[in-house]
This record gives sequence, C-alpha cells and structure tokens, in this order.
Amino acid sequence: MLRTASYEVFEFASATEFLVSLKSDTPGCLVLDVLASRDPGEDVRASLDQRGIQMPIIVISAKDDLETRASARRAKAVAFFRKPVDGAALLDTIRWALKS
Repeated sequence: MLRTASYEVFEFASATEFLVSLKSDTPGCLVLDVLASRDPGEDVRASLDQRGIQMPIIVISAKDDLETRASARRAKAVAFFRKPVDGAALLDTIRWALKS
C-alpha cells in the first residue's frame, strides 16, 4: 500500500536491525508493528533520542489495551492503530507525520 502511494519503504525483521541500518540524516517515519510478546517502541525511541534523530513513530498493534497504549505514549508515538488498520487513515497519518 505504501509503495503504491509512492513511498520508499524499507522493512526490518527487528528493531535492532532497523537501528543498525539507520543513518542520522535519513528522513522518514517509522511504522512499528508491536508484537504482544515484546515491546520495542520505548527502546527504539530512546535510541533515536540518543542519536539526535527526530523520527516520528506510528505504532500498530493487534493488542489494544491500556498497557499497550501507555507503552506507545512512552515511545512518544504520534499515532496508535489497532489491527486491522484502515489504510487510508494510516496514509493520512504518515503524510501528516512527515510534514511535522
């Protein structure tokens, strides 16, 4: 869907893989799919902050409970989506996040 909307998309198997490949001058928006078994959002945000990278994070999760939403807030996510995700809403949010 993102490629169809003319976005350049990079996929990573883990937060660590993403952070290793990230360069400080890479503009973008991170769409983070949070798994129920672990929550890398806060760690990713801390790593970005340490490197001085102001990249917006959008969290997607199949789990929509207070704990998951609180974790997204701690990661300073600009948005939280519960699966299944409305594609148009996600695209609108990505456009907004990239402009801010």
